[in-house]
Amino acid sequence: MGNCFLRPQLKKVESVGDPYASHKQLMQPPNNIFIPPRGSSSSAVSFPDQRSHPLPMPTPILQTSIEKKRSGLLPNPPTESQILASPGLKSFLYSELCKATQDFCLENLLGEGGFGCVYKGWLNQETLNAETPGLGITVAVKKLTPQGFQGHKEWLSEVNYLGRLHHPNLVKLIGFCLKGENRLLVYEFMPKRSLENHLFKRSRQPLSWATRVKIAVDAARGLYFLHNSEPPVIYRDFKASNILLDSEFNAKLSDFGLAKRGPTGDQTHVTTIVMGTEGYAAPEYIRTGRLNVKSDIYSFGVVLFELITGRIAVDYKRAKDEQHLVNWVRPHLRDSRAIARIMDNRLEGQYPRKGAYVAATIALHCINPENKYRPPMAEVLEYLEQLQSPKFQRLPSPPDPSQQKQSSLATRSPSPTIQLSPPNWSPINRSPRKSSSRPVSLKSSHHSRFSRLMEPCEEQLNGSKFHL
Repeated sequence: MGNCFLRPQLKKVESVGDPYASHKQLMQPPNNIFIPPRGSSSSAVSFPDQRSHPLPMPTPILQTSIEKKRSGLLPNPPTESQILASPGLKSFLYSELCKATQDFCLENLLGEGGFGCVYKGWLNQETLNAETPGLGITVAVKKLTPQGFQGHKEWLSEVNYLGRLHHPNLVKLIGFCLKGENRLLVYEFMPKRSLENHLFKRSRQPLSWATRVKIAVDAARGLYFLHNSEPPVIYRDFKASNILLDSEFNAKLSDFGLAKRGPTGDQTHVTTIVMGTEGYAAPEYIRTGRLNVKSDIYSFGVVLFELITGRIAVDYKRAKDEQHLVNWVRPHLRDSRAIARIMDNRLEGQYPRKGAYVAATIALHCINPENKYRPPMAEVLEYLEQLQSPKFQRLPSPPDPSQQKQSSLATRSPSPTIQLSPPNWSPINRSPRKSSSRPVSLKSSHHSRFSRLMEPCEEQLNGSKFHL
């Protein structure tokens, strides 16, 4: 699942390690493994994907006794027997799941990742016994590959969290199977697959702006629930491929193999091995291995930018200055009038400029390099919910075909990479100078630094520069 490599022990970590290592390598390769330099064109190295993988190890940091106390492991973690005895989960026999999936045939294959494969299966709705294909309820069966990057520890973590945490925006775990080397999980079936499939595959119908906002709100609700659990849960692997969609495009978080119990009491963080996906992991977590809920906030900001731009977090097929999404979008958000430059071309200009700029501003706060300045998920969710109101969902008028034809004859059409909207549509969407209409400001019940910066949207939406 993603890339795996060793990081040389340096005194200072400046960036994420080499992204070109093959995801087929073992989790702990030998010390003498050759890592090709960035930009090499070795034919033996595969292009990196966006699946979860171990990120480079941080430099060891000497801790004082107080820091060790604050970052130590949480007391009394549940044992394996306690996790598997969850009353809300069914323990399946391996033969039952073989029958439900027709012996894991290729026709029922839904997807494949570093953990293994996911198959479609059918169960009786009342007894949860294997059912004839097409009858009963449809389920998704994840079969862990022994050689995959997610082992028994990650499998058990998923059973632990999804077995005791229940929320409309978390995928439902129905049961599990533990038989010898076979480790399987049975989930509810999500017919629209992952958000990644809709954003980055051109064969899919593009998502409308309203649907993108709805998905962002649902995902934020899932994270808010996790961060406010007792103890808090750090998701640690928030990305588009882990956001699943049902038939009504309701979003649910899946894949809790990397989830971690968050700090409690006077603890500020937990220290752990650095795991995640390049482009989504928070920079301070990569440098130090210190993890808290603000690490998820950074990942959420990256995914929110993916929803806005239609670009993946890291894409080495693009020009050098456009490969990392976070670095590419920052300069374009210094002025609200530049929002059209980063919008997804597949939207064809059909998005509310005010709502898009507010969404981008929220994402910009979430990816703040200093984690203490990132807003809590409660405030992020509150502002995103306001974007679902009609005043932030008004779309520009559709273009006049006759004017569009005249405009295309009079001027040369721009290249597809920079064409953001129909020729006669104004991406700024400003009112006439003599008009008295003004943008509607956002309101929040919170009185934090984030809310104070978000509320005066009038000046920002009228062209003034925004300073983070």
